[in-house]
Amino acid sequence: MKYGIYAPYWTHEWTSDYEYYIPKVKKLGFDVLEISCAALMEKYTTDAQLLGLRHCAEDNGIILTSGYGPTKNDNICSTDPAIVSRAMDFFQNLLPKLKLMNIHILGGGLYTYWPLDPSMPMDKPGDLERSIKNMRVLAKTAEDCDVVLGMEVLNRFEGYMINTCEECRAYIDAVGSSHVKIMLDTFHMNIEEDNMAAAIRSAGKDLCHLHLGEQNRRVPGKGTLPWAEIGQALRDIQYQGAAVMEPFVLSGGTIGREIKVWRDLVPDATEEKLDEDARGAVQFVRHVFGL
Repeated sequence: MKYGIYAPYWTHEWTSDYEYYIPKVKKLGFDVLEISCAALMEKYTTDAQLLGLRHCAEDNGIILTSGYGPTKNDNICSTDPAIVSRAMDFFQNLLPKLKLMNIHILGGGLYTYWPLDPSMPMDKPGDLERSIKNMRVLAKTAEDCDVVLGMEVLNRFEGYMINTCEECRAYIDAVGSSHVKIMLDTFHMNIEEDNMAAAIRSAGKDLCHLHLGEQNRRVPGKGTLPWAEIGQALRDIQYQGAAVMEPFVLSGGTIGREIKVWRDLVPDATEEKLDEDARGAVQFVRHVFGL
């Protein structure tokens, strides 16, 4: 198994200088850096820039994975045909970029929009039907680009369509693609699942990606989640994918607002302190998971 961390751990915005964070995470003991696809629309927009980032990762022995929370204008289950058309174009353009960068995982609430706006209409059966129909189309491009789409199971405060592994299983079975799989996140699972280890075992071979984070959104080992049980479940299913830490600990900026972090969750949240916590966390999970 490969261990990673999401670059926005260190930042207030989704877009950042990934060439800076690639060697950093290598020195801290990680195998993977996860990037936000927001950067591919704002900072890394040319083929030369995308290839530069790929080569930087390869030169440092780092694997890149990607995540994205589609906006309301990128919502494939919208009732508005114009929004669906724009969303489909967005993903159809994004997937070849990931192929060029040698990125093989795109995870997130790709089946809807994020974060949840409770004031918006919610027709769960109808939204699921539209989402599945359009995801089948996107799956063909994902297969051509060899990018697995991880349907992230989100908690009830961030999404309404897929809140449990069981619901995600029904969704991917309905789509029926080798490149549309289950993505779990320990932070969300702690809210929604009756038993986190049982959910991991239920996902089994269809678990394509895993996010790690404590119930307080800090790095593993700085909270109360049952990491030994989680590790045993991963060993039981012989999980070989990436386990990427997704802590959010800084208030302020777009990330703090969208994630709802209203105070710094780390005392004296300097970059050096965040580095120290990250280094300790990857050592901790490598030991506890034994994978």
